[in-house]
Amino acid sequence: MTPPSRHEPRLDRDSAELANEVEGYLLVQAEQELARREAEALCARLDWLTTGQAEELARHYTEQRLGLTRQALQATADRAQRLRGEYEIRYAALRRALLKRHAVGACLLLVCSTAAGAGARFLAR
Repeated sequence: MTPPSRHEPRLDRDSAELANEVEGYLLVQAEQELARREAEALCARLDWLTTGQAEELARHYTEQRLGLTRQALQATADRAQRLRGEYEIRYAALRRALLKRHAVGACLLLVCSTAAGAGARFLAR
């Protein structure tokens, strides 16, 4: 699901969750339909199968295909979770480094301005 643009109203949390659930349901239904069509195409090529055998083969193929899809999606989700953790750790390290640099810069600016003020007072005497 794409994030809302500046011109679209933001969805509240419940609406977003519902939209994600509906999208997931529709994706599962489409995947099941694709697996069924693939199974039917396989059985159509095996014209020597009886009707019962073709139905059994189609059922097994569909189950196997959906299981493989489930495994692939789970592996992708697991990898995304690991990457998210790695990116969060890296982001926190970068934030700390940037904060340190800003603190050093602010300290240098303070020291330089103090030194310039002291130098100006010294020259004004």
